[in-house]
Amino acid sequence: MKERRERSGQHGLPGFKLRAMIDLLDRPHHERPLGGGCIAQVSLLEFEDGEKLVAKRDGGRGGDLELEGWMLRYLAQNSTLPVPEVHHCESELLLMSWLPDGGGLSTAAERHAADLIAKLHAITAPDFGLERDSLIGPLHQPNPQETDWITFFRDHRLLYMADLAKDRGRLPAGTRHQIDRLAVRLPDLIPAGVKPSLLHGDLWGGNILASGDRISGFIDPAIYYGDREMDLAFSTLFGSLGEGFFQRYQELQPLEPGFFEERRELYNLYPLLVHTALFGGGYAGAVKRITEGFL
Repeated sequence: MKERRERSGQHGLPGFKLRAMIDLLDRPHHERPLGGGCIAQVSLLEFEDGEKLVAKRDGGRGGDLELEGWMLRYLAQNSTLPVPEVHHCESELLLMSWLPDGGGLSTAAERHAADLIAKLHAITAPDFGLERDSLIGPLHQPNPQETDWITFFRDHRLLYMADLAKDRGRLPAGTRHQIDRLAVRLPDLIPAGVKPSLLHGDLWGGNILASGDRISGFIDPAIYYGDREMDLAFSTLFGSLGEGFFQRYQELQPLEPGFFEERRELYNLYPLLVHTALFGGGYAGAVKRITEGFL
């Protein structure tokens, strides 16, 4: 993506567009970096009047921050999931409200997260996919609308991301061939009758903000309508959500048998392929191990 950055001597904050500076920033008092900036540059802006905003800038990996802003607004308008308010979004700059985060999730916070995610998953649509494509991290995420979940998961998640990882030279051709073999087996592994649920799409601990025993918000969505188990599987990938979350979630929306034993790993192939496409390394080995386990 071609750089179109400007520097304002008036405010001394490199990377801000003049229009956004004039309309939204209005004399920021202090700026400091925030964590989670491996894909984008994220900083906290503290204003003289005490207001705080979070600024997210393109980190050079090609993500479209206008689309991220659109996804946050979609969640705000179509669900009760707490997300930052978007003040301004364009391709290289996203400005949003600051939400408190104490780091780490207590059992009570996990249970609160389950309440919120169960409500999100209760929101349905006629088809899988979304009205427009979205992003997962900086990567394009296709969302053509399909009436059949297996078709959607196979073509627009599993095979699409496997092709991207292979084309980037980070997924061996042999593993890519094994994924084709696994794709044929999906009707035997996924129950019939899956209903479309609104998903956060990137549900790991770094995207869940907590203040004490309450969830203050969810960030960095990768939304679409899909099998709710996609979110639930992703939440276990890096040990993000544990027993407190799943006990409460199952009180609200019980899971079909076989999720923990089988489908969790199957659905985690998608985020693992995302990480393979982005970073390579050991993620490709994890994809190979899981795929071979189903063959």
